[in-house]
Amino acid sequence: MSFLRTVLNNSVIIHPPGFYIIGFQTFPFISVFFIFLAFVYAVTLMFNCLVIYVITFNHCLHTPKFLAVVNLAVIDVILNTCTIPGMIKIFLVKDNFIPFNLCLLQMFVYYAFVSLESYALAILAYDRLIAICFPLRHNSINTVRSMCCIVGLTWSFALGVTAFTTSIMTRLSFCNSVRVFSYFCDYAPVFRLACNDYTMHWSAASCLSVLILGGPFTFILLSYVSILVTVFRMKSLDSRVKALATCVEHLILVAVFYIPLITIFTVGFYLRAINPDQRVLSLSLASCIPPCINPIVYSLKTKEIKVRALALVRKTEIGTQQTNQHKKLSCKMNKMQQ
Repeated sequence: MSFLRTVLNNSVIIHPPGFYIIGFQTFPFISVFFIFLAFVYAVTLMFNCLVIYVITFNHCLHTPKFLAVVNLAVIDVILNTCTIPGMIKIFLVKDNFIPFNLCLLQMFVYYAFVSLESYALAILAYDRLIAICFPLRHNSINTVRSMCCIVGLTWSFALGVTAFTTSIMTRLSFCNSVRVFSYFCDYAPVFRLACNDYTMHWSAASCLSVLILGGPFTFILLSYVSILVTVFRMKSLDSRVKALATCVEHLILVAVFYIPLITIFTVGFYLRAINPDQRVLSLSLASCIPPCINPIVYSLKTKEIKVRALALVRKTEIGTQQTNQHKKLSCKMNKMQQ
């Protein structure tokens, strides 16, 4: 194997041509798992793209709430696209080699969009907080401009922090193993292969875990504490039920996303008490399932999106029927002319 050597701070840094992803080699029934992943990816693309299309081309949905929803849908599509096709390629082509630079790119995209997924759920919690706790000032506080600023800040922060943590991987030397036990170029499994000191990378990964999961999750918890206080101050029982009903779908998304990831990162990264095979399987499911169910549980359950999505489907069906009828009529006319 030939190595690329560069000199940094008077020490030789050894970068291999690439890494071998070996996370799924020992799993039984692996073919069933990858068929399931292909289904998950198809559902992710179909429903999230439907949500993006409906919101983009309906000007009445260009509100702060639906800007947050379309932000989540875009993140979901990119997050699953950066991992699932690569996993399926490894299974179908039996080629588990990934070049060094492409490995870093995949690492950057994955962690940037996991961060953005977490922040997107916090933004939806912010929208619920303003709508329930400040109903009279909702339109003045939560404007399209302010929501654009919040979304833009989260994107800038997530991309910037992840770019830094990924770029410092180039300071590591890989002179022994290049076999990454994960389902993609995972940050911790890669830096643990290094033969020089990776204390800074461990610290960066720890801080990134807190920034990605701990910060937004804490904000969501505090938001719902404020929401509950406001709800229980309402005199009408119907008002309480209606206010809480608008939060149910969001709470499901929060539970599905945060509980598995926080458990896996805490037990696996800090305690190292989880079986490596179970970690790979659990992390892959915890990362791939939320983008698939987000549009089904949250977006398409929203009345405004649901009505317009059904109208779009019916319009497509009517158009297809008219096209088929036109083809049949053309065929009959051609036969009559013959």
